[in-house]
Amino acid sequence: MRLGFGEILVILALALLFFGPSKLPQLGASLGQAIKGFKKGLSEHDDTDEKKLESPAPTDQVPRA
Repeated sequence: MRLGFGEILVILALALLFFGPSKLPQLGASLGQAIKGFKKGLSEHDDTDEKKLESPAPTDQVPRA
């Protein structure tokens, strides 16, 4: 499901009505920071998963009697 040009215009018009022209730049900046933080969290999570896969699995060795 993709948003078309008309839907984006309606969303922007509603945002302008709800928040006003003075709040929109602040809202856009905070939304951008939230997306950036989310992507950073995802990439950190992927890095830890790769490190777990790279480390060899411990083997259970029974000592000889």
